[in-house]
Amino acid sequence: MSHPIDGKRCTANEAAALIEDGRTVVSGGFVGAAHPEALTAAIERRFHGTGHPRDLTLLYCAGQGDGKHRGLNHLAHEGLIRRAAGAHWGLVPGMGKLAVEGKIEAFSIPQGVMCQLLRDTAAGRPGCITHIGLDTFIDPIHDGGRLNKRTPDDFVERVELGGQTWLWYKAVPIHVGLIRATAADPLGNLVMNEEAVIGEVLPIAQAAHNHGGIVLAQVKRLLDTPAPPQQVRVPGILVDRVIVAEPHEHDQTFGEAFNPAYCEPAQLDVAGELETLPPDARRIIAARACDELRRGDIANLGIGMPEGIACIAAERGLLNQFTLTVESGPTGGMPAGGLSFGASVHPHAVIDQPAQFDFYDGRGLDFAALGAAQIDAAGNVNVSKFGTRVAGVGGFVNITQTARKLVFCATFNADGLAVEIDGGRLNIIQEGRTRKFVRDVEQVSFSAARSQQIGQNVLYVTERAVFRLSDDGLELIEVAPGVNVARDVLSQMDFRPAVKNVGIMPASIFE
Repeated sequence: MSHPIDGKRCTANEAAALIEDGRTVVSGGFVGAAHPEALTAAIERRFHGTGHPRDLTLLYCAGQGDGKHRGLNHLAHEGLIRRAAGAHWGLVPGMGKLAVEGKIEAFSIPQGVMCQLLRDTAAGRPGCITHIGLDTFIDPIHDGGRLNKRTPDDFVERVELGGQTWLWYKAVPIHVGLIRATAADPLGNLVMNEEAVIGEVLPIAQAAHNHGGIVLAQVKRLLDTPAPPQQVRVPGILVDRVIVAEPHEHDQTFGEAFNPAYCEPAQLDVAGELETLPPDARRIIAARACDELRRGDIANLGIGMPEGIACIAAERGLLNQFTLTVESGPTGGMPAGGLSFGASVHPHAVIDQPAQFDFYDGRGLDFAALGAAQIDAAGNVNVSKFGTRVAGVGGFVNITQTARKLVFCATFNADGLAVEIDGGRLNIIQEGRTRKFVRDVEQVSFSAARSQQIGQNVLYVTERAVFRLSDDGLELIEVAPGVNVARDVLSQMDFRPAVKNVGIMPASIFE
C-alpha cells in the first residue's frame, strides 16, 4: 500500500535543488534547537558547486548558529543572499560581516515580531501591527531596523490607529519554508516529541503553502503508523518534501546531541542541576538582581549574565516560588544556557514561539532580567550594534518593552575587569578598559522614554553600583560596601547620573 509520504521523500541535496534564484526563504529554529541543519548545509554545497541558488531573501526569527559554521552560517555567502531580516545576528558572524560591509540588504527585527509576522503572512493579512519597537532603532523615525545604508526603508512603517501610534511590519510572500521535526508519519504529518522547542514551524509551513511555495521538512526518522492527531505540529498537507537527516545533522541543540530532560515531564525540584557561582562580579550581580524577584512572579532570564539569577535562587531555596519562561516557548523548568539556550530542563509546558510572544507582548511577564552593553544618561540601553559588530536584538525588544519589572545586569566596565570580595567589601583589582556607561548609546535597543510612558520599574545592576530609571534619567541608588562613589563610580562614567540618596547594596551579597 502506498502512502502520501512515499512521493515526498528525497535527499537534502535534491531538496536544495528545488530552490530557485531570487526566492524568499524562511528558516526555522532557535540557536541550534529545531534548526534544519541538513537543509542549510545542502544549500551551501549546491551554491559552492553550481553558483545557485542566488539572490535569496532570507527571513528568520531567532538567531540560528554556533558563531562558527553551523546554522545560518551555511548561507552567509555573497551572491547567495541578497537580503536578510532576522532578530539575532551574533551567532551568524559571516552574515553580520556581509551586512556591515554593505554587501547585502539587512534588517534587525524583534524576534517576536518576526514569528508573528509569519503567522500574519500565512493568514493573508497585510503584516504585523504592534507597539513593539516604538522609539527604538527599529522605529522608522530612527533607522527602521536597517543595518546599513544600502538597505531600503521599506520593511516597517509608522501608522495611526484608534488615536495611537503603531508599527506596521509588512508581510512578505514566502516561497520556501525550511523546517525541522522529530519524525514524519505515513501521511507526512510532523511530530516534534524529541525537539527542545516547537518554534514557528506551523506559521512557516502555512505561509509558504498559502503563497504557492514549497515546504522542505527535515526529520530524523519515519513512523510506520499515523501519529496521534493531537501530537501533530504540521499537517502533512502542508509538507512538500521530507528529508531524513543523518544523526550528526539533527542534534537536539548545537550544544548537545540529545538531552532527554528537555522533553521529559516536569519535576518539582531541578535545583540540583545548577552550578554554584564563584564569588566574582557575576555572582554579585546575580544575587542583587535575585533580590527583586517576588513569590509567584512569571519571569524571563536572558542569556549570559542573567542566567546566574537562577543559580542564586536555587541556593536560597526560592526556585519553586516563581516560574521561569524562555521566549522560544518553554514555560517552567530550568532554562539551558550556551548553545542549548532556548531549551529548558523539565519544562512544565512547551508552546509555540508566536504564542509565547503573544503572552509577553500583552505584558504577561512580571519580571525580566537581561544584559546590557551600553547605557546612557537617559537610561537607554544598547545590545544590538557596536562599531562594526552587529549582534541584533533577538527577543530583547519584546521583553524589555513589556515586562512589569525590568533589571539590566552588567559589569560596570568590560575588557579586563577584575574584582574580589574581602571581608564583606568589594575590591576592584583591575578596572575594565571599555566603559559601558556612555554619553550616547550607538543604537537604542531599549527606549527609556517609552519605558516611562508605560510605567515600568527599571533597575540597572552592576557589581559595584545599582541605578534606577527616574524622571531625571539614570539615578544612582546603591553602591557596594568598600566602593568610593567618586573614584569607582562617577569617574568611570561618561556622564553624571542623578545622585540623591545613595544606599549600600545588601551586605549579605558580599559575605
